[in-house]
Amino acid sequence: MSGATSVTATRPARTQLPRFLPFAAWASFVLNVLIIATGGAVRLTGSGLGCTEWPLCTPGSLVPTEELSYHALIEFGNRTISGPLLLAALAVVILTWRIRAERKDLSVLSWLVLGLVLLQAVVGGFIVWEELAAVLVGFHYTVSLIIVCIAAAYLARMYERGGARERAVPKGFAILTHVTTLAMAIVIIMGVITTANGPHSGDENVVRDGFDATFLSHLHAWPGYVTFALVVTLVAWAYSRKLRPLPWTMTLLAVLVVQILVGVYQARNGLPPVLVGVHMVLAALTAATTTVTVLRLKRPVAE
Repeated sequence: MSGATSVTATRPARTQLPRFLPFAAWASFVLNVLIIATGGAVRLTGSGLGCTEWPLCTPGSLVPTEELSYHALIEFGNRTISGPLLLAALAVVILTWRIRAERKDLSVLSWLVLGLVLLQAVVGGFIVWEELAAVLVGFHYTVSLIIVCIAAAYLARMYERGGARERAVPKGFAILTHVTTLAMAIVIIMGVITTANGPHSGDENVVRDGFDATFLSHLHAWPGYVTFALVVTLVAWAYSRKLRPLPWTMTLLAVLVVQILVGVYQARNGLPPVLVGVHMVLAALTAATTTVTVLRLKRPVAE
């Protein structure tokens, strides 16, 4: 009896969230996924240099002019989303500031998202100035994935109590989950490199002449199949032991199956732009789901 009382006494109370914080946090997550989709559209339609300047679209004009092609509208549309995205990130920082004493974890995550969003704006400018340099484009996409993962982590932690956390799964399961996460990261990095050497450079006048894209696609696929096997193992283990991460391992498996099917189909059918774009967005959702799965390895103390 006294033990139960002691646990209850030391358990941190659930923080009362500011009224609009959940909305702002979800908006931030959705917009960061959306800008990956629109950024993909820019690249896959050859609109990467639709606006030839940054932060202006053309010399002397912030917006596309009448004589510009639809490429300028696509590129400008992508830039326009960065405004609401920045406002959402800023709103999360401001609202989280009110509970920073109780939720230092959320405060750190909110500042990370805001800082990386600002970094992305600068990187986007360099990409235009350097005429879609493959390294910068790949870095730009990778940072977007990192932002999505951090925004997903914020959402996952937002609905739990703050304070100390303890492992909620067997040690072996936790190790296997981290190995799976590493494998997933390798798959995504290889995907970025493969795309950088593929046919969709972002502009008809920008030609990639690096590594063989076909060979790279195999290097991208092989760790993908290994990752799939690891995720299946996680699901089976979590199901047999009714572990805390079970719902998220199952979600991860579902997203990964769709991702693999899309990847195989696009590779065998000449990389149709729409499917390449879907593949890019699914990569973001896969990374986000992996992030939440890792966070579910622990739980608030005395949950």
